[in-house]
Amino acid sequence: MHGIRYLLCCAVLTGACANVPAQPEAKKPEVAAVPIEPANPYPSTYQAGAATATLIRGATVLTGTGTRLDNADVLIANGKIEAVGQNLSAPGGARVVDASGRWVTPGLIDVHSHLGVYPSPGVNAHGDGNEATDPVTPNVWSEHGVWPQDPGFQTALEGGITAMQILPGSANLIGGRAVTLKNVPATTYQAMKFPSAPQGLKMACGENPKRVYGGQSRAPSTRMGNVAGYRQAFADAQDYREQWRKYEREVAQYNEKHQKKSDAKDKEDEEADEPPVPPKRDLKLETLVGAMTGDIRVHIHCYRSDEMAIMLDLSKEFGFKIAAFHHAIEAYKIADLLAANGVCGAEWADWWGSKMEMFDGIQENIAFTDLPQGGCAIVHSDSDEGIQRLNQEAGKAMSRGIRAGLTIAPERAIRWLTANPARALGIEQLTGTLEPGKMADVVIWNGTPFSVYALAEQVFVDGQLAFDRANPPPQPRSDFLLGQPGAGAQP
Repeated sequence: MHGIRYLLCCAVLTGACANVPAQPEAKKPEVAAVPIEPANPYPSTYQAGAATATLIRGATVLTGTGTRLDNADVLIANGKIEAVGQNLSAPGGARVVDASGRWVTPGLIDVHSHLGVYPSPGVNAHGDGNEATDPVTPNVWSEHGVWPQDPGFQTALEGGITAMQILPGSANLIGGRAVTLKNVPATTYQAMKFPSAPQGLKMACGENPKRVYGGQSRAPSTRMGNVAGYRQAFADAQDYREQWRKYEREVAQYNEKHQKKSDAKDKEDEEADEPPVPPKRDLKLETLVGAMTGDIRVHIHCYRSDEMAIMLDLSKEFGFKIAAFHHAIEAYKIADLLAANGVCGAEWADWWGSKMEMFDGIQENIAFTDLPQGGCAIVHSDSDEGIQRLNQEAGKAMSRGIRAGLTIAPERAIRWLTANPARALGIEQLTGTLEPGKMADVVIWNGTPFSVYALAEQVFVDGQLAFDRANPPPQPRSDFLLGQPGAGAQP
């Protein structure tokens, strides 16, 4: 009897167990692929200052778009350009500036500066622009060497400079990443960092790398060695990119596999299956991959036309875009080639002859670079003094072009200082021209900005009056300008 009861109980229990619905197998969570370069760990903290609505009235306005407006107004509101035209009305409470007899331009942009990484005073302790320990150092970032208290920032502002790219030096084949800054006083470089501006990559061809390293019996010691060095670095970056692409494919395959319903037999294999492991990060190659994807804009210190042509071929071999050749003494020889490839020439007005690769420089270089359809000429400084007079450098280049028989109107030449550098830096949608909706980076000049007598009277950054020649700025002077009467008062 007890045996019968036992069997009945087992039958009932077995039947009850059979009626319990099977629980669905838990799927493994999807694996997110680690990006080849994580989000910027040093983001901009720049905040535009409080700006009073301002109407600049009755000026000669060079918009930076190729247009000149006489007896025109510029209306600034909420830190942006609100309108440009004649007979504009000032909103209630707006500051009204009578600019009769004066000229108004966008804020000037220097595409090649070493302020902050070679600050004043110029002592060895301040030399943070060249990591001259290896010819290939794309892993270093110039922003990590910027000293925001460099008094050169203030003196540049007094010359109408509202933004600039700070580059590493040119000792190396690949010198590192560059940063674009707004020219505002700050105690951290992040508070100056131009929001949304892409980073640059500084490269250098010609005499500098082979002199720095060849003199130590190291490679490169020749121009052949220079090109071999670039090619190997980018070839390594191609391999690195492929490692990450392979990892991304493996992650996708892993996720696809584990989203499918598995049977009991497969479950043991599943449990032993680990997610793909990302490649080890390499900060050098990470930067070069960023250049090849277009996220980082390539700027190349290069003087001779033959070497510029070689670098254009190099860019096609490895799939990166050159934003600008800097110094570009012989750009006039290949102006059509530069225009056809959408590459700007960032140049001096008349620097010449300090080394052999500068021997063929001419004073008409900037004008001839700008001549072809689609040409992009830029006036740059590469100097803590020249940056204070960038407008005069443009005036010299303009004069030499006119003497060569070219027609160069002020509304065209101003682009060498504003719209074209903004284009090379990838910030042309934000600044560089006086168009509604753009940052109100504006300069009021005492006359034509291309005169040797030109002075920036007022400079606005995001609509805030950052410099007023008639009323010295409220912020404290740099320690290195204190006790020097008038220091920095003239650009």
